[in-house]
Amino acid sequence: MSRTEYAVWTSHPSQWINLPTFLFWGAVALAGIALSFILTAALVVLPVCAGFALWQYLVVKNQVYELTSERLKMHSGVLNKHLSELELYRVTDTQFDQPFLLRLVGLAHVHILSADKTTPSVTLSAVSDAREVREKVRELVEARRTSKGVRVSEIE
Repeated sequence: MSRTEYAVWTSHPSQWINLPTFLFWGAVALAGIALSFILTAALVVLPVCAGFALWQYLVVKNQVYELTSERLKMHSGVLNKHLSELELYRVTDTQFDQPFLLRLVGLAHVHILSADKTTPSVTLSAVSDAREVREKVRELVEARRTSKGVRVSEIE
């Protein structure tokens, strides 16, 4: 970060987005136990199902969204780490999306569209206070464009 750049918001996606995965592997494990009359089959099915569920948990746990006054940084990776950045002055639009199941637990997605060639769209998945995050992104985008003297032209 530069001297003038400061952190505004940091978060992880919620594990609620893993609910379908956890339910699927839980059902497979239960079916494997119910259908296996041989103890060794159950000893294979349970660790495999638990391994897949654990891996998906770690994938989500290792995602970090970091919003600064100048950039949006997305950290990811369990074994190999990856950092993707989006300069805020390149953001063209933001969207708020709250599917029913996430609405029940107070979470939502924030979609960010940009003019960046490597990162044309970013989704901040299953974050709390998503409306406020979206609004903060919009404010920071305008401030960053003003400070850089960037003008956006909308040509159709």
